[in-house]
Amino acid sequence: MLRRRPFLLSAGAALALPSVARAQGGPRPSVTVAVQKIANSNTLEPLRESSNVSTRLMASYAETLLMTDWLGDLSLQPGLATAARRVDDRTLEVTLRDGVRFHDGRTMTAEDVAFSFGPERMGARAGEAAALFGSVPTNRQDRAAPPEVAAIARRAFQGLARVEVVDARTVRFVHDRPTPAIEGRFAQLAGMVVSRAAFEAAPSWLDWARKPVSTGPYAIEEFRPDRSLTLVAHDAYWGGRPPLARIRFVEVPEVSSRLNMLASGEADFACDVPPDLIAQVDASPRHHVVGGLIMNMRLSVFDKSNPVLADARVRRALTHSIDRQSIVDALWDNRTEVPRGEQFPFYGAMYQPDWQAPRFDLAEARRLLKEAGYKGEPIPYRLLNNYYTGQVATAQILVEGWRQAGLNVAIETRENFPQVLAKDSPRGVWDWSNSASFNDPLSSMPTAHGPEGQQWQVGAWRNEEFGTLCGILAGSIDHDTRARAFRRMLEIAEREDPAYTVLHRTVNFTAKRRDLPWKPGQSFGMDFRARNWAA
Repeated sequence: MLRRRPFLLSAGAALALPSVARAQGGPRPSVTVAVQKIANSNTLEPLRESSNVSTRLMASYAETLLMTDWLGDLSLQPGLATAARRVDDRTLEVTLRDGVRFHDGRTMTAEDVAFSFGPERMGARAGEAAALFGSVPTNRQDRAAPPEVAAIARRAFQGLARVEVVDARTVRFVHDRPTPAIEGRFAQLAGMVVSRAAFEAAPSWLDWARKPVSTGPYAIEEFRPDRSLTLVAHDAYWGGRPPLARIRFVEVPEVSSRLNMLASGEADFACDVPPDLIAQVDASPRHHVVGGLIMNMRLSVFDKSNPVLADARVRRALTHSIDRQSIVDALWDNRTEVPRGEQFPFYGAMYQPDWQAPRFDLAEARRLLKEAGYKGEPIPYRLLNNYYTGQVATAQILVEGWRQAGLNVAIETRENFPQVLAKDSPRGVWDWSNSASFNDPLSSMPTAHGPEGQQWQVGAWRNEEFGTLCGILAGSIDHDTRARAFRRMLEIAEREDPAYTVLHRTVNFTAKRRDLPWKPGQSFGMDFRARNWAA
C-alpha cells in the first residue's frame, strides 16, 4: 500500500504569503518551482544531461537554431536561425538571427554556431574526431568531455560531417549521406548554441557543464547540485524582456512535500502531480492543476544479456502479461492512452495507424513460457522510487500481471539510473521513457534502441537487422523506403525480439497558483517566455 504524507492545501496553510510577492523586489516577480529532480548527472549541459527532468529547466536557458512549437501545433519554428533551406539532400543552410546576445554579453556569431557543433563541445576525442567533425585540438585534450557527450552527439547529429561558415549570418551543415528530417535535428536541445569564449574561459569541462552560456531568456545564476538551480532574467534577450526576475527550481523528491510547499507559499509551482491528487489541489481557491499529454511515453525495457531473457519468447510473454488499459484506468483516471507502439501521431505520413501494442493475453504468455521451457527462474526488475510519476504503483500492477502468467519477477530497489544500469549483478527489466523531440521516428526509436542508442550501448539489447534499418531510416530520403524500414523496426523491437514494451503515453501535470498566467506545453519543458506569461 502506498502512503503519502498529508497534503495541506485544504488545511489552512494558504495563510502564508505567496513567494512571488516575497521575492519580487521590483516590477517583475520571481517564482519558485518544486521539482522531483534537478539533473541526473548534476550538470546542465544538454550533451551530458539528457533526461526528462533536465528538459524542464533547459527550456529557459538553452536555445537552438530551430524550435518546436510545444505550446501550439508542434511545428518547427525559427529560433536562433530565421530561415533554413536545403541546399541539397545532404546540406542544410541556415540564416542566423541578427543581434542575438549571449548571457555573457557577447553577440552571437557564425563562428559560435560552428563551434557549438564542433569537436570541442561535441566531445569527440582523438580517433573519433575524423569520423565526426574533424580533428580535436591537442591543447584541449586535458579538457575532454566525458564519453557520454560524444555518444549523445552521435545520436543527435548522426552523419554530420562538417560545419561551414559561409558568411557572418550564414552557416551550412553538411552530412555524409542523404539525410531526411535534417531541420528537426537542429531543434534538439543537444544543439544548444553556446558562447565559444565562455566555453574556452571555463577552468574545466565540469565548470562549463554546470554553468553553460547560451542565449535563452534566463541565465544561470547559481547551481547547487542535488539542491537547487536559480536562473536570472537575461534582459538583452532577442525575444523581448523576460517577464520574471528570477526562477528558482528546488529539488523536492516527495510529491507530498512539493504540494505542501505550494500550499505554504514556499513554491508557486509543484511538478509531477499524480492524478489521484488533482481533485484535492483543484479544491483550493488559490491553486489548480494544469497539463495533459506530452510527446513522451513510458516503457519497460529488457536486457537480453540476462540468460533468462535471452529467449525472446520470455520477453514476449512479459509483453503479453501487461494490462495496459488497467494502468491507464486505475492510475491515470483515463487521462492518457495506450499508444500504438513507440510512435506519435505527429510523425505524420510516417505514423503507422494500424499498429498496436501487444495485447493483454495471459494464455498466450503462459504458452510462450511453456514453449521456452521457463522454470520460474527469477527475473530482476530494477525499480526507482517514483522517478516517474506513479512508477511504484505501476510496478505493482506489472509484477502482479507477470505473476499471474507464471513469471517470477523480483523487484530490486535502486537509488538512481547509474545503479539501474550497473553490471554489478544480472539486469533484467527496468523502467524508461522515450521522447520525440521532432516530428519523425528518427527523433525517438534509433536514439533509444539503435546502434548509438543507450540500450545498445549499455549492452542490454542489440539486433543487427534493426541496426541496418536504423541506417536506412537515417540515410534515405525516399518516403516509402523509410516507412517500410520503420514498420519493420516496430516488428522486430516490439514483436519478434522485444527490446522494450510500451505502457502508456506520458501525461505531465503541474500544480500552480491560479493567478499565475502560465500555460503548460506538450513537453516536460516549462516555457517562461513573455508569450507564455500573459493574462
